[in-house]
Formats: sequence, structure tokens, C-alpha cells
Amino acid sequence: MLNQGEQPTDEKLVSRKAQKFSLWLGMLGMFMMFAALSSGFIVYTASGVDKGIKTLLPDTFIYSTVVIVLSSLTIHLAYKAAQMGNLARQKALLFVTLFLGILFFVLQVHSWEVLASRGVYFVNNNASQSFVYIFTGMHLAHIIAGVIVLITALVGVYKPLPADGNQFRMNLASIFWHFLDLLWIYIYVFLLLNQ
Repeated sequence: MLNQGEQPTDEKLVSRKAQKFSLWLGMLGMFMMFAALSSGFIVYTASGVDKGIKTLLPDTFIYSTVVIVLSSLTIHLAYKAAQMGNLARQKALLFVTLFLGILFFVLQVHSWEVLASRGVYFVNNNASQSFVYIFTGMHLAHIIAGVIVLITALVGVYKPLPADGNQFRMNLASIFWHFLDLLWIYIYVFLLLNQ
């Protein structure tokens, strides 16, 4: 384990580069999956079988968007606090980000309830409507992964982790969380344009 002022070894630097590369590779894979889903939706609706989603998206999607954008801001501030060595501020901001991530999840599940109350189900005659569940469900699966990453970052603050290790962990967590934020904005705009 490194002391506060000690520099990471070459082996540790190589390991960190590999971890960061793996994160970027994973995010690229996630992006490609959502791009494929988008293409599938476009091709399916262009075939004329269904003419789009044909339902208003729930207002809770707007609230979800606000919540996840705020959570992106709080994790950025938590990362900045880690860089300054302000662990108390980092902990507080990570708790806020974690709360917002869970709130996003709850709002998304509530959106499904709103859709179901409007007669829009995962399995129905209009498969375009099923895509709403697929897009949001796949994103929620990644939000669960993001919440686990946030919890890991929070646990790292409570452990006697070296400053550079804490900053590295926060850097990875913030990159992934910002990615999830951008991914949701893409999904929401895509669904809005195709309703």
C-alpha cells in the first residue's frame, strides 16, 4: 500500500491503464448495443408494421432526466473534492449522488407503472411500444451497475486508501456515471422523437 506522498509503481500504473481501458471498452460495447437497438427500432417502424410508439411518454422521464443530470454534477464535484483531498465533502457528495441514482431508478420503475396504466405493456400488438421497455430496462441494468460503482467508491473513501488510489477510483466512477447520464439523454431524446 502506498503512503500519502508516495508515487504509484510502474506495475500499479500499468494496472490502472488496463482498468481504464477496460472501462472505455465496456462503455463502447454498451454504446454499440444501444445503437443496435436504435437501428432495430428505426428499421422495424420503417417497415410499416407499427408507426412509432403512439403514446405520450410519462412525465416522470423528464424528472428522471433532471435527477440524473444533477447526479452527474454531484459526482463531478465529489471527484474534485477527492482531488483536493477533502474526504468529508467527497463522502457527502457521493451519498447525494448515490441517493440521486436510486431516485432515478425509482422514477424509471414508476414510469413503467404509468405506461402500464395507459395500456402500454412490454408484450402487446405494437412492438414499438415494447422498445420503450427495452431501452429503459437495459439502461436501468446499467444504472444498477453504476450504483454498485458508486458504493465501491464510497467504501473506498472509508478505507485507508492512498490519495492517488482514491482519486483513480473516483475518476473511473465519474467517467462511468457521466456515460450513463449521456446515454439516458440519448435514449430520452430518441424516444421523444419517435413517439
